Amino acid sequence: MVLVAPSLLASNFLRLEEECKMINDSQADWLHLDVMDGRFVPNISFGLPVIAQVRTATTKICDVHLMIEEPERYASDFKKAGADRLIIHLEACRHLHSNIQQIKSLGMAAGVALNPATPVELLSDILQDLDTVLIMSVNPGFGGQEFIPHTFQKIRTLRRMIHDRGLKTLIEIDGGVTTENATPIIHAGADVLVAGSTVFHSKDPKATIHTLKYSD
Repeated sequence: MVLVAPSLLASNFLRLEEECKMINDSQADWLHLDVMDGRFVPNISFGLPVIAQVRTATTKICDVHLMIEEPERYASDFKKAGADRLIIHLEACRHLHSNIQQIKSLGMAAGVALNPATPVELLSDILQDLDTVLIMSVNPGFGGQEFIPHTFQKIRTLRRMIHDRGLKTLIEIDGGVTTENATPIIHAGADVLVAGSTVFHSKDPKATIHTLKYSD
């Protein structure tokens, strides 16, 4: 069964505690937290103080996605703030293997994110070290964008790579995920659906999460 990770970026920031409680009471598996620095992506979201407060309000796994330059400078701080899983961008790392080992040494699950124009084949030499690969299905920086169709081929290619090596690496999809395209995304090989606007802007977020989780 697919894992669902609502993205807090699309929530009502004036009601963060209530939004967290709603997620706690839902069938969501993780809570996805997007950190943007205004350098790696053309937007600024939230950082360590907000995540530390969210950690006190949620019972879900905190899946922190760093869309920032030099993520190695802050890995230990995000661990202290409450991150359970830390995802960094291949495009932001000069020494990716070292960065992944750092995250694991801090006791977090380690993931690598890929922008839409980055081939999954570039992970060939490090795939065995990853707990998660996050495929961006929109250009990073802003919520509410439409799913990029070529993502389906990237998912299928990555699924073959994982299968051929007998690995348990999870494939996470972030961007433009809806109740309409969830089923083909899952059929292509995805394990985790990140959904922001689809969940938080729906009339019944918990029902939407249920629909995503049981898409088939």
